[in-house]
Amino acid sequence: MVGVVQKIIYWDLEIDKAQDKSMLDVLKMQKTDANAQFFKFIEKNYVNWLNGKEAPHMSHTLFKNKIAPEIDKSASTFVLMIDNLRFDQWKIIEPIVSEYFKVDTEEIYCSILPTATQYARNAFFAGLLPSEIEKRFPNWWLNDEDEGLKNQHEEDFLGEQLKRLGKNVKFSYNKITNIAAGKKLADGISNLTQNKLNVIVYNFVDMLSHARTDMEVIRELADDEPAYRSITRSWFEHSPLLDMIKQIAEKKCRLIITTDHGTVLVKDASKVIGDKNVNTNLRYKTGKTMDYNKKEVFEIKNPHDAFLPKQHVSSVYIFAKENMFFAYPNNFNYYVNYYRNTFQHGGVSLEEMLIPYVALSAK
Repeated sequence: MVGVVQKIIYWDLEIDKAQDKSMLDVLKMQKTDANAQFFKFIEKNYVNWLNGKEAPHMSHTLFKNKIAPEIDKSASTFVLMIDNLRFDQWKIIEPIVSEYFKVDTEEIYCSILPTATQYARNAFFAGLLPSEIEKRFPNWWLNDEDEGLKNQHEEDFLGEQLKRLGKNVKFSYNKITNIAAGKKLADGISNLTQNKLNVIVYNFVDMLSHARTDMEVIRELADDEPAYRSITRSWFEHSPLLDMIKQIAEKKCRLIITTDHGTVLVKDASKVIGDKNVNTNLRYKTGKTMDYNKKEVFEIKNPHDAFLPKQHVSSVYIFAKENMFFAYPNNFNYYVNYYRNTFQHGGVSLEEMLIPYVALSAK
């Protein structure tokens, strides 16, 4: 499937550049078919992967298998996690990054389910699957029903994983959620080069996808995937993040660019009925009493099979397929019209699950 994704994205970007858009409908049909086949593939293989059967690199294994070996290759390595970065968005910013860095490795790895920050990013930093994190660090893990920030212990998880891997190195962790914090960190990048490892979580693309839902202006600016890619590139060109990348290159440090999950443009609604404790995400639901169309979801009846926390004896998880999103019967038409053609994450699609891992060296 990785090769299929790369070919689809290649032609997607080529058609973006071309005046003649006659092939666009053919490509859209191919993308739809590829996502349908991918959904069946995930249904068949996902749980087996988590139990160690011919698994690809995934959220909980990427750091150990790919990033930890990189730490020894340079006096200082920077890991840049751009939250919610799809592979096509990486390809859009790659030419800019390539002015300062040479791409040594470009791979696609697989996000765990749910393809949501709370699960995928915590798994990345902990090097553990969600139910393992909950068991080992009960004070640091919050379930969907719990109040509070779900990703406030990423630095702690990273420190614990480094210890387990025998990497007794000096490291820094910074999370950027607004432009002021980005500028402040860019001003202090040179101070970080004394660390063996520096991790920067940059939330802009995630904020953009949520703003795409919430703000009418952004909805107008990014009303389809080419526009979404374009606004990503425009932001990147004028962001403190690019300034950081230039400085990292000047210091001849190693750079890794990756993400925790992607996002998909949703089109069709799937009805789900649940009690007040069912979570609000549009692409996955978990709860103890839910009614839904089983043909439209990847259903995990026993969460422990997929290493997911089980809050109730009868808890299940369901994941929306392809470009669908969940909607409740109450105010169904309003809900559907509001969220259709927005970018969401949490479910099963090529765009959400197959995401970039890129290792670079300064030119």
